[in-house]
Amino acid sequence: MIDVPVGLRIGLATLVLPLLWRLVRGPRIRHPPSPVSLPFIGNLLSITSGHEHVIFAKLGEQLQSDIVYLNILGHKVVILNSAEAATEVLEKRAALYSDRPQVPMVVDPALMDWSRVITMIGYNDLWRHYRRIMNDWLSARATTQFHNIQEHEALLLLRRLLNAANYTQPFEHVKDTFFFTMASMMFKLAYGYKLKDAQDPFLKQAELMLNIGAPGFLVNVFPAMLYIQEWFPGARWKRTGREYGAQQYKAKTDPYEWLKAQVASGTYQPSLLSPLLQGHKLLSGLNTTERDERLMEIGVAVYAAGTDSSTHFLVALVSALVMNPHVQAKAQQELDTVFGQAVLPSILDRERLPYIRNLIDEVSRLHPILPLALPHVCFQEDTYRGYNIEKGTTIIGNVWAIGRDPRYYKDPEVFNPDRYLNPGVPRPPVFGWGRRFITTASLLAVFSFSKRKDNNGQEIVPRVELERNSFLFELKPFDFELKPRSDVHYQLILEAVGE
Repeated sequence: MIDVPVGLRIGLATLVLPLLWRLVRGPRIRHPPSPVSLPFIGNLLSITSGHEHVIFAKLGEQLQSDIVYLNILGHKVVILNSAEAATEVLEKRAALYSDRPQVPMVVDPALMDWSRVITMIGYNDLWRHYRRIMNDWLSARATTQFHNIQEHEALLLLRRLLNAANYTQPFEHVKDTFFFTMASMMFKLAYGYKLKDAQDPFLKQAELMLNIGAPGFLVNVFPAMLYIQEWFPGARWKRTGREYGAQQYKAKTDPYEWLKAQVASGTYQPSLLSPLLQGHKLLSGLNTTERDERLMEIGVAVYAAGTDSSTHFLVALVSALVMNPHVQAKAQQELDTVFGQAVLPSILDRERLPYIRNLIDEVSRLHPILPLALPHVCFQEDTYRGYNIEKGTTIIGNVWAIGRDPRYYKDPEVFNPDRYLNPGVPRPPVFGWGRRFITTASLLAVFSFSKRKDNNGQEIVPRVELERNSFLFELKPFDFELKPRSDVHYQLILEAVGE
């Protein structure tokens, strides 16, 4: 027997064992740049307290990469911090990334059972059918017939805000008024239903649904907890999940059943859903149960997508006007030049008001209502820039970071609507353009938003801050004053709504 020296054996082992390990493990996966990872918890400690969109942007800066890979307790996540990466992955390769995360608390039939909610549906035939309905029936062209509803609600908003001039701290009143007006607009658009007041049962049900939160439950990290019995200590979350599901079901069912009764009796008002209830070709081939299920989901999606987002946009708009009085003055000068002081704008006037358009885009860039886009899931392994993106990886576009890219936006933290005079500056995506335009232009036409003054007549600079852990871009209450621009404008509001 050949006696192999100990040193040689150690040397051979040093060379061979890594090779054997690679053969057993398979080819090495090259992830995008990532912070330091620890056993079991992965990059969990890199997600410090604060707003996730800011944390993700800072990680990208530290790693000098617009793509960041995170492994959080075994969950693989890729963050896209640039428009180039988001466009390439989520748009050009949409066929690979159109799936959605299946969050246990949200989709499990025994809990919230939101698996059929449009934003939760995976990439399948049902998703494709919803997409076809949305593209054909809810397109900008199709919704022009409802401009009168949006314009009328904008006028009612002006009338409701007249009382706000009497408030020392008008924030909550103004925000509640924004919310009720947007909710009223969306209920009319979706169902042809007119809200009675802020205590309307349909509105209260919808508010409960919008306030539901599910991301923080431990079962989302450890799905095996689904098998825990409800009587087990600490399993109260199971009953909470069912309650959330029941709230959502009632919020989508009750107004839809009301609309069905209106259509059956011939007393319905024009809405997005009423033609779809009457044998529309987009729903051909479905039985009554399938049709009702899909229309209920579309109705609640129209309401949910339009109400909260529009409310938070208008609050962000007010903050921008208060902090940038020169911008407000320039926008009002444009309105006065085009209309004088005796006419209010309409949606059809938007091409005549380019500065107002730039103002809306700048609010949307600096204060994106969804700082992080809805997550997608890669359902087939892919390679991008030489990095491996594994099947099942969650992909998140950082809208907040994209809108602050200094390559495209000089002084990105400065509020400057004039930056869009340069055609090379990309405009942010703006959803619900019609309602944002008409409310913005109408508010600026008749009201002034300014800093509050102390007892010495000195302006109080408000603190404009984000609410913590908010899914949407939601601002904390801040100080400001609101009043009609003049007696002429006060009278214009009264005459516009017939009072």
